[in-house]
This record gives sequence, C-alpha cells and structure tokens, in this order.
Amino acid sequence: GPCTECSCSSGKEPDKDPSHTKKKENGDRLCVPKIFFGTRTHKQITQISRELKRTAYSCVPMTILSSRDYTCIHPVVSNSGNRNEMCVELLEGKHGKSCSYYHGVHKLSEHHALQPVPRAWDIEDLVSLGRKLRACPYFAARELMVGADIVFCPYNYLLDPQIRDSMDINLKDQVVILDEAHNIEDCAREAVSYGVTESQLRAAREELDLMVTNGIRQKHHEPLRAVCCSLI
Repeated sequence: GPCTECSCSSGKEPDKDPSHTKKKENGDRLCVPKIFFGTRTHKQITQISRELKRTAYSCVPMTILSSRDYTCIHPVVSNSGNRNEMCVELLEGKHGKSCSYYHGVHKLSEHHALQPVPRAWDIEDLVSLGRKLRACPYFAARELMVGADIVFCPYNYLLDPQIRDSMDINLKDQVVILDEAHNIEDCAREAVSYGVTESQLRAAREELDLMVTNGIRQKHHEPLRAVCCSLI
C-alpha cells in the first residue's frame, strides 16, 4: 500500500514541525522516527546518496553529518593542522575574531536547493553551495538534522558516546541501519581506546610530581602518578 508516514508518495511538503511529530486522532503525539544510516567511510556515504537519488525517496528530507575535515570552508581553518580546535577558538572569539561563515549558516540550511529537498545530495553538493553562499556546511548539516527523515553519517557518530553528545544525536526510538556491520567491532574498540606517547606520559608525570611535592590534592594525584610511572 502507499506510504502514510512520510510525504514522498502524496506529494505534500515535508513536515515542518521541529519536534518531527504528528498528531493522532485522540490528541496524543505520535513520534515519527528518523533513520540513522551509518557507513564505514565518508566515500561510502557519497555512493549511497547517489543511489538514493535514483529511488522514489529522493525527495525525502535528509542530511549528512561529517567532520570539519570534509566540510570546513574557512580559508584559514580549513588549511590548518587542527581544524576542530581553531574552529572552536573562532566561535568563542578568543582572539577577538569570529567566523562569518558560521553566522551565515541559515542562508545554507534554508536555501531552496536543500529545504524542502528536491533531490538527494552529497557532501560535495553541500560544500559547493556553502562556498557560493559563504555559509558553513558543517553546522548547516547539523541544523538540517532537526527536520531530516534520514541522516547519513560514519559509524563512530553513532557508536562513540562523546561524538553522539557533541553532535546532539539521540538514538532513542529511532531506526539505525549499519552498512557492512562486520566492521562494527573495530569501530567500537576504537571508540573506547586512547593513544598516548611516552613523552606525553613523562610530561604528565612531571606535572603530577609537582602537585604531590607541593601538597596539592595529594590523595588524588599520587595514584595518577603511580599509573604514569608504571606505564613508562
């Protein structure tokens, strides 16, 4: 039978309700779940969005979550070694400067080419439009997630709790699809792993030595120093 939950088959415009809910006859609220489609790489997202364009669902509201490495268009930040840190510094105005691209996000997220969505798009389409409008594709993609029916992203955006929190992703009562799920184990292991160098451990030990010597919260710092020493 025809699809009754989304707007694709009826030709109606997508639901503009930011909470993404619909009313039932008895007055209760019926939540329409989003589809979170996780892939191993950003390149695979491009392939999937290309296939989506060929289906009857190409008009469904969508977005693609990706890192600043793929979506930052700021001329200085995009060419730096640490895009995340520089972006945060600009947004906080630490050095008296701000990001004009960030303040133009609404021009991109509300652009007729994306809202309402006439067809599926990929990261390159969003970045190209962002350069044209001088608006940030990274934050525009996050803003589009509010009204999206389907959200594409790499595995770690769904599996890593820190990334989920930073991207405001809530998977409760949502549909999650994991492409090539045999890769999940490695991704999950990376999400709870952390790598440090020996020089970082030695620097941490020196700072902890200083804390303990000066009697600063010794009962907390002595066990940490012991861990650093044992690892070194």
